[in-house]
This record gives sequence, structure tokens and C-alpha cells, in this order.
Amino acid sequence: MCSLPRRVDAMAPAPQSNSLYARFNRFLERHLPRGLYRRALIILTAPIIILQLLTSGIFLDRYWDQMTKVMGRSLANEIGLIIDLYDRSDKSDTAFNELRKLAAERLNLDMSLLRGKNLPVQGHIPFYALFDSKMQKYLARETGRPFWVDSEAPDGRVEIQVEYKQGQIFQFLADEDRAYAAATPWLLSLMLGSTLLLTAIAVLFLRNQVRPILDLARAAQAFGLGRDASSYAPRGAAEVRLAGQAFIDMRRRIARTMEQRTAMLAGVSHDLRTIITRFRLELAMMPPDPKLEPLKQDVNDMQRMLEDYMNFVRGDGDELASSVSIPNVVNGVARGIDRNATRISVRDVPDIELPLKPNAFRRLLANVFGNALRYGSRVEVSGAVKDDRLWIYVDDDGPGIPADKRDDVFKPFVRLDEARNMDQTGTGLGLAIALDIAHAHGGDIVLEDSPLGGLRASVKVPV
Repeated sequence: MCSLPRRVDAMAPAPQSNSLYARFNRFLERHLPRGLYRRALIILTAPIIILQLLTSGIFLDRYWDQMTKVMGRSLANEIGLIIDLYDRSDKSDTAFNELRKLAAERLNLDMSLLRGKNLPVQGHIPFYALFDSKMQKYLARETGRPFWVDSEAPDGRVEIQVEYKQGQIFQFLADEDRAYAAATPWLLSLMLGSTLLLTAIAVLFLRNQVRPILDLARAAQAFGLGRDASSYAPRGAAEVRLAGQAFIDMRRRIARTMEQRTAMLAGVSHDLRTIITRFRLELAMMPPDPKLEPLKQDVNDMQRMLEDYMNFVRGDGDELASSVSIPNVVNGVARGIDRNATRISVRDVPDIELPLKPNAFRRLLANVFGNALRYGSRVEVSGAVKDDRLWIYVDDDGPGIPADKRDDVFKPFVRLDEARNMDQTGTGLGLAIALDIAHAHGGDIVLEDSPLGGLRASVKVPV
């Protein structure tokens, strides 16, 4: 009894470190997906996306700067040239119209002369308005006159006004692609498309690499639940193939061990049954005597105890899983134990089918039902599906078991004063066998207080 606390202490989680690295790891564990494929996808695609964003940012910054510098300088030179030509002309309407026609045809500039007006007040230029700031520098150098710049004119155009002299303003309207790099959305779309293409390639490649790991995990899970996993074949990377081959070798060794154990148990069972049968024959051939009745009862008890011991050692044997109707098996076991149907009532059992080992699962329910019926006058069986588990609740109105002794009833051959783990022969293996079968199906048995006042045994298996 003193070994149990030491085992619990050994299994207790280690104290968590409060270092920055440990806190960061816990943060990732809480917020990252739990699946290997999704985590690997994030690990693979996050650097690609971050690198693409950094590269795009640097490229676009240089692109905007260089293109805006070149195009803004060119536009300022053209405006300065037009003003110089007008200044050298006779400044007549004919000369202005010729310049306006030349600007429209050759330079793609709409030009007009505003008379009797003053320059608008130049507002504050935001730090991100690269064209406005560079254009002001170039216009100041090329024209040497007061000016006003608006890069957000109507119809997606750029408006520039240059004061020729008091009361005369030259107004220039240019398309935005004449003033600065206006193809940015196209570049962004190209970069986004390349990022999506690289991500799609990474996803396809990663899926092919992760799928063999998932196949190995599913095969191991199916084998642990007692289902057929013989169709699994290793594939994928060398490390995954190595793990898969190790799993196949382990499965073969377990199957060989089970086969040898089954053969040994069959021999032992045959020899012991032969001896017990001789005892029965010898007792049957003796003259009737009341003193022989205890001996006959002892032989019968030995037979039942032998069967219990063999069932405990055999576990679920080599039985293969098959689709089992839960209502049918629950009702069948209940009728087999309570033939008069007066003490066990079954209600609200989910109408589902699960891949289970039929005989082993019936033995599990029979031991749990029989244990409840032995210590209670009324037993209620119900069920539910929740948290991806099938729950079968077995409630009785018996004396129950103290909370601190409930784990002990699952230990083989342990019998308390009010033991609830004994079967019909009193070997103390009833609930131990049931728990082993539940574990073989990937499930468990939980004991707690019953609404009827006794004990509730909750059997849960994966759906």
C-alpha cells in the first residue's frame, strides 16, 4: 500500500520554470495549433511570408523613391521649360495657345493661364507624401518661382500651379502615371500572387511529408484499440519509414507473444480441466453421501475460479474488433444477468454502433452489471455521447465505496471489507478484468457517487 503514493509523486508534473524562455514556450503551447501538420505549416510558411513582406517593403521603398525622383524631376524640368519658352515669347494669346498645344501633344500636360488669381495656401505635407516633398524641391530649382502642388487632384490627376507674376498663375494638370509610380497595386498583386504560389507549393509538399506520420499515428492508435492495423505500410522520409518499420516489428512481436501465451494458457487450462473432470467423475461414482456435497461445491468453485483466472490473464485475447450495436449489447447483457428484468432497468442508451471486441466488451459490462447487482437491490443503466466518448453509467443503491478506496477495487486479488471488485467466485478479479478490457479499447472506468445513493460506475470508450 505504501508504493502507491510514491508512484503518484513520480508521475506528478515537474515544477514549471519561470524563465523568459519557458514562459515563451508556454505561450506558444497555448496559442499554436495542436496538430503536427498545422504547426509544421506555420513553421514553414511563416518565414516565407515574413521574408516576402520584408523584401517587398524594401523593394517598394526603393522603387517609389527612385521612380518618384526620376519622374518628378522630369515633370519639373518640363514645367520649367514651358515657362521659359513663354517668357521668351511675345506673351500673346497665340503664343500661349501654341505652348498649350505643344504641352498637350508632346508632354501629355493640360495647361491653362489663370488671370487675376493668387496661389492657394500650401497645406502641411505628410511625411509619407514622397511626391509632394520631392516635387517642391525640383520646382524650386527649375522655376525659381512660387508654386503650389496637389497630388490628390480630382480624377486621379496631379495639379501644379506656378505663379508667373502677380495675378497670373500657370496651372498644369498631369496624369498620376506621369508624376510618380502609379503601378504600385499591380506590383503588390504580383508579390501577393508569388507569395500565395510559394505557400501553396509548401502546403502541398508538407502535406505529402506529414501524411505518412499521420498514417503511422492512426495505425498505432488502431492497434492500441484492438482494431486491425495490418494494412499499414511504411512510407515517406527515411526517419518515418524507420519508425513505421519499428512499429510493424513491435506489432509482430506482440502478436507472437500473445500467440505463445494463448497456446500456453490453452495447455494449462486443458490439463487443469482434465484433473477437475476426474475429480467430478470420482465424486459422481461414489455412493450418495451428504459429506460429499461440500467437496462437489469445492470442485465447482475451482472450475469457476480457473475460468476467472484464465480470463484475467487472457484479457481480450486475439479477438478482432467489429461493429457492435451499443443498445443491443447493453440490453443483451442486462437480460443475461437479470433474467426476470426486475432489478436492472436500461434507459437512454445511445443508438450507435462502434468498432469493439464483442465478447470482451460483453464481459466488461457483465462484470460491472454483476458487481452493481450483487451489492444493490436496484440498478439503472443509462448512456450518453459527449466529448467524443461513449459513456455508459451503471448506478446502484448499494452501500457504495469510500472515495479513498475506489482505486483499490481495480487491483487484482484485492478484497476490501465491502469489496466491489469481486465476481461470482469471489476471486477479486471482476472489476480488474473490466478495467483491462476498457483500457484495451482506449477507454476507462470511473467510480463516483450515484444519484441512487450507492456507487456509479462510468464506462467510457472512444467513439
